[in-house]
Amino acid sequence: MKILVTDGMDKAAVEKLKAAGHEVIEEFYQIDALDDAVKNADAIIVRSATKVRRRTIDAAMETGRLKLIIRGGVGIDNIDAEYAESKGISVRNTPIASSNAVAELALAHMLAVSRFVGISNATMRNGEWNKNKYNGVEISGKTLGLIGFGRIARSLGEKAAALGMTVVYTDILGDLNYKGYEYLDLPELLKKADYISLHVPFDKNQGALLGSDEFAAMKDGVYIVNCARGGVVDEKALLDALNSGKVAGAGIDVYEEEPSANTALINHENVSVTPHIGASTKEAQKKIGMEIVTIIENGGK
Repeated sequence: MKILVTDGMDKAAVEKLKAAGHEVIEEFYQIDALDDAVKNADAIIVRSATKVRRRTIDAAMETGRLKLIIRGGVGIDNIDAEYAESKGISVRNTPIASSNAVAELALAHMLAVSRFVGISNATMRNGEWNKNKYNGVEISGKTLGLIGFGRIARSLGEKAAALGMTVVYTDILGDLNYKGYEYLDLPELLKKADYISLHVPFDKNQGALLGSDEFAAMKDGVYIVNCARGGVVDEKALLDALNSGKVAGAGIDVYEEEPSANTALINHENVSVTPHIGASTKEAQKKIGMEIVTIIENGGK
């Protein structure tokens, strides 16, 4: 197979594909170049930077050679997956490999905003010693509300419970009877949770899951964490809630626009930010690479 790797992949996985006789081309393509490249490829492996939309799929159909698109990660919203499948192109992802990495980052953001880790780090580097200003809170004894209850949410729930948190969840599938965690519908979760972490894909038809109405329904001083997808939280509504004090802090790894130009949100003193690095650990990238190799070895199944 001729395989395009457009957003990088673990080197050991690349070498394994090459050793199996595949031609692997590691290169990021701008959209016009991507449309040309897919015409002569059997498979394309992307992460979040490359978008595989209808125009690219249509370009691939000119030759009919492309048969497999793999997203190295969980979400596939950067791929028009349903359209690709309708054209006979299989779309796969790697849902298991990065779950722990993303869960750990979400937990890191929870701790960072609770204890002013980000802003105190920045102000100390400016020569400020604000010992009496940063009076944080402990996560132990608090309630964590998980919106969406897939692998990442469950991993975060286990870690949070081990640190003394009560874990509640809501999910589009309803009550999953998961031992030790209480199921709540979304309105009840918003009222009850001290911390809310999102674990859902972005649905462009639905828009933001958390907007001004949802923030108004939350506890005063709630903390928000989004390591899922940009757009599931309305950034303007979040900024308003931060400025009013309704939201005490937010940890954000994903944005409505990436790279984000929302400087007011990024630079807010009660926000902890990272540049979409949820799956960016050495361990996760190795697991993702090997999961991709397995998909290819199994003929895209």
